[in-house]
Amino acid sequence: MSETYELFQRGRALLAKGMASQATVSLEKARRREPDKASIRELLGIAYFRARRWMEAEAEFRAVLELSPADDYAHYALGRCLERQGRSAEANGHYKLASSLRPGSEQYASRIRDLD
Repeated sequence: MSETYELFQRGRALLAKGMASQATVSLEKARRREPDKASIRELLGIAYFRARRWMEAEAEFRAVLELSPADDYAHYALGRCLERQGRSAEANGHYKLASSLRPGSEQYASRIRDLD
């Protein structure tokens, strides 16, 4: 098993235990090793979000979208980050994109209704 994968798994385990801030340490190391891995960037974005580090989470989800522009979850998560920063109109645009990429998601659709 590669060291990057071990760092990723350690970060995932810490996040599952509710230890978001601690998870960022392993995930940041994994990101430095493989900056083009969307899975690492997404999990790091989730960890930042749960640690209430909205701007850093935003940057990670934007990086995921650079790697995979049609990633519905990344659009949704980016919307959540933007909403937390008081940027509701911009957030709503990403919720709409997420919903159009996964039309059956009530979670995505509900965020649109909440902001419109």
